[in-house]
Amino acid sequence: MASSMRSLFSDHSRYVESFRRFLSSSTEHQCMQEFMDQKLPGIIARIGDTKSEIKILSIGGGAGEIDLQILSKVQAQYPGIHINNEVVEPSGEQIAKYKELVAKTSNLENIKFVWHKETSSEYQNRIIEKKEIQKWDFIHMIQMLYYVKDIPATLKFFHSLLATNAKILIILVSGTSGWDKLWKKYRSRLPQYDLCQYVTSSDLSQMLDKLGIKYECYDLLSTMDISDCFIDGNENGDLLWDFLTETCNFTKTAPLDLKAEIMKDLQEPEFSIKKEGKVFFNNSLSFIVVEA
Repeated sequence: MASSMRSLFSDHSRYVESFRRFLSSSTEHQCMQEFMDQKLPGIIARIGDTKSEIKILSIGGGAGEIDLQILSKVQAQYPGIHINNEVVEPSGEQIAKYKELVAKTSNLENIKFVWHKETSSEYQNRIIEKKEIQKWDFIHMIQMLYYVKDIPATLKFFHSLLATNAKILIILVSGTSGWDKLWKKYRSRLPQYDLCQYVTSSDLSQMLDKLGIKYECYDLLSTMDISDCFIDGNENGDLLWDFLTETCNFTKTAPLDLKAEIMKDLQEPEFSIKKEGKVFFNNSLSFIVVEA
């Protein structure tokens, strides 16, 4: 690996910008919205049965857009019932955005928000240390398990916090996605970063099976328009390259043979589909619902 290649996570502003480009080029949020509209009401149908308050724990809640969608579905299912929504999020910047979003959103009167600026493992250690263990009716982990060191221990811990009829919703990239193939083939030739793991729903299913935890998995197709990646010097394409490879300034620092190889692969059917002169990377998501 060329020594000039470094992880995208070593440059926060570059990471944030490449992630923003990824969201605007992909159907990720539309895919999540579809799941929230079509599947979530059935999943949460019994989480609040016979309860005067519904307790929801958001692990890695980010800026809150998806969290508020989830909360609106819970409100619709249980009108008027008080909701205690606690958020574990390590980024102060994201928490500030989340609070701004809450401030300008109506119909949240029956929801109490509490934010904890910490990682999931810091939260876990604090709860165990202080013996402040409480049960939750719904826990969700959206696109965050990549940043957890010991995933089986994390799954086991949060599963132990589920109340009667409670569920955990985990969203991450599917084992059938282009990400799975890209990571498996090239991870040894790309910069490694301690705080990020290459994990897909296939890996997660194996972990849950080993732990003997019951779950259901739903896959939904999502795509990312990567056409700009094949235009030399295109700024959007360069940032998408960074996101795809998790490498800062990939097009400028990667060895030419590596870049050529990945560029060729990204146009193959197992990674992407071609439609109307454009290339769409397979960004399919898995929605894993864990039962108490």
